[in-house]
Amino acid sequence: MRTATPAPARIALVTDFGDGPYVGQMELRLAALAPAVPVIRLISDLPPWRPDLAAYLLPALRRGMPGRTLYLCVVDPGVGSDRAILALRAGEDWLLAPDNGLLVPLLRRAPDVELLRIDWQPEDLSASFHGRDLFVPVAANLCAGQLPASRPLSPETLVGADWSDQCPAICYVDDFGNLITGVDAHRVPSQTRLLAAGRRIARARTFSDVAIGEPFWYRNAFDLVEIAVNQGRADALLGLGVGDTFGLDGV
Repeated sequence: MRTATPAPARIALVTDFGDGPYVGQMELRLAALAPAVPVIRLISDLPPWRPDLAAYLLPALRRGMPGRTLYLCVVDPGVGSDRAILALRAGEDWLLAPDNGLLVPLLRRAPDVELLRIDWQPEDLSASFHGRDLFVPVAANLCAGQLPASRPLSPETLVGADWSDQCPAICYVDDFGNLITGVDAHRVPSQTRLLAAGRRIARARTFSDVAIGEPFWYRNAFDLVEIAVNQGRADALLGLGVGDTFGLDGV
């Protein structure tokens, strides 16, 4: 094994597993393999089977977070196939993910990166739960400063290498019914209106700047375009959900 520098100080779990036993099993194995490393369940309800949407949330989820974090990312509809497992060093952070596009937007934006394909596999590997059986021991080794057998990869060879830099679609619906998109809000002029559900939706700074029940878009805490309703549910009012697209009027 080669040395993994810098060794991560904590692990953030990023999955589409929901509330079932799967995240808990990963946490339990990590507690045994890397007992001194804090494990944080960052998000476990990413859109199921949709790395093409979750990929645009990853850079935002990492924004403002502490360095030397290992993001263990499992949105993996191809589990059990011959898809590769990737390790990406981005500055002081490490990310583990399947080669299904999940890391592509982040890889493009990070200034200091190293991309590797993990060749190591454990002897006991289920066909359907690589999060527990493969990703977890790789993560534990990285936190111990050791990188399992791997080889460099060119970003141009990855699944999703031809994806757009922005995703004008709903990538996540939170518990309040707010619609988080895959569009960087810094790249959208404030006068722009979103064209969605037969409406032209204007920008506001925050919820209290519009009337109760009024839809608007704003730059959310992740620096993404988000569609919301003051004291209401944007998903219900607009009839929009994960994967639905929208237009930008004025860009």
